[in-house]
Amino acid sequence: MSGLPISEEKILDSINKAYDRMSIAQRKLWEVIKVSPQKWQQEPYGDEGEGFWVVAIFGNSVIWFNDIEEGYNTSSYSIFGTINEYRCNQDELEWQIQNVINQIKDGYDSAGYSDLVNSN
Repeated sequence: MSGLPISEEKILDSINKAYDRMSIAQRKLWEVIKVSPQKWQQEPYGDEGEGFWVVAIFGNSVIWFNDIEEGYNTSSYSIFGTINEYRCNQDELEWQIQNVINQIKDGYDSAGYSDLVNSN
């Protein structure tokens, strides 16, 4: 990380580049779950950068960009605006979208975890 949180302009650029790499199935899901990037809190790691950019919401989960590790992650939330778990994946956005597709289709994500969509 450069020491500064990623700007909204750069997160939008990252999303656009990822969209170009997405499969048709990934794009279809993305169109349903995407949101305009919004800063959400995550304690304690998100405090310094005033939160992390959430780019998609589905069920009780969000896809967000970790600008400390420079990658997209999926975590649950209980309170809108607050990410429950810190994750340190360095994934591309389309990889996280594929994880959601795998979770819906097969009951587990690409890494074999079954708690991606519903961690309760």
